[in-house]
Amino acid sequence: MAKEILRLMTELSSHKWISAMMGRFSHSRISKRVIPTFIKSYQIPAHEAEKEIHEYRSLNEFFARRLKPGMRPIGQGDQVLTSPVDGKITAMGRINAGTLLNVKGQDYSLEELLNYSPHLELYKHGYFFVLYLSPTDYHRIHSPVTGVKVESEHIKGRAYPVNEFGMTHMKTVLSRNERLITYIAHNQGEVAVVKVGAMNVSSIHYNDKTVTQWRNGDDLAYFEFGSTVVLITEDDTFTLDSNIHMGDAVKMGQLLGQLHTSRSKAPS
Repeated sequence: MAKEILRLMTELSSHKWISAMMGRFSHSRISKRVIPTFIKSYQIPAHEAEKEIHEYRSLNEFFARRLKPGMRPIGQGDQVLTSPVDGKITAMGRINAGTLLNVKGQDYSLEELLNYSPHLELYKHGYFFVLYLSPTDYHRIHSPVTGVKVESEHIKGRAYPVNEFGMTHMKTVLSRNERLITYIAHNQGEVAVVKVGAMNVSSIHYNDKTVTQWRNGDDLAYFEFGSTVVLITEDDTFTLDSNIHMGDAVKMGQLLGQLHTSRSKAPS
């Protein structure tokens, strides 16, 4: 019964007007006063921030902070896939004929996650990572490859929580929440970076909408408060690094594995 009540409360609180109200506060000057409490409550490593704490004009500005140069070494190599964010790997594995299996006990349809994009044909047997960003984490998203933007799609949606409760007890929240998807072509194929909004403040923004190509580790986008990134590689183009496991906490720029040309596309 308690779970049913929580689920109902979550359904009622996932509407955009709630997010808008929270957003107005987090952008306001008065929200600056709660930054020290926010840092203490979530044990945020504030020393990594680009600016001194008193220089941030609002809670949102602090939340979307950049880091000091050199705080996140980027995995080296022309054919590497790196983590686009600081976060926890809450699910990972091969995509089974268009299905992401056992994401917190639920299976996800690639069609629904990618909003029935024609690109989904490239990923039906690819590899995926679900990377959860807690309030403690740095919340900018970086390019996981060196490549060129093929397409971008913004999908309006709800603002369900993507925490343990939301992912476990709400139905396929990653496919129902707001999403900003970037398809990036690299030398060995293509990747999809699916940025998923979350409860309260679900806005997702590109760092610069005019940019169409990135080096590995370049600033790509940022969340206005917490969320999740789903990173997907094209069929048969990725080999997982042996040091990466389910449940790992990873840092932006950390090596996830090696990219290679699909055997089906390789010259005979």
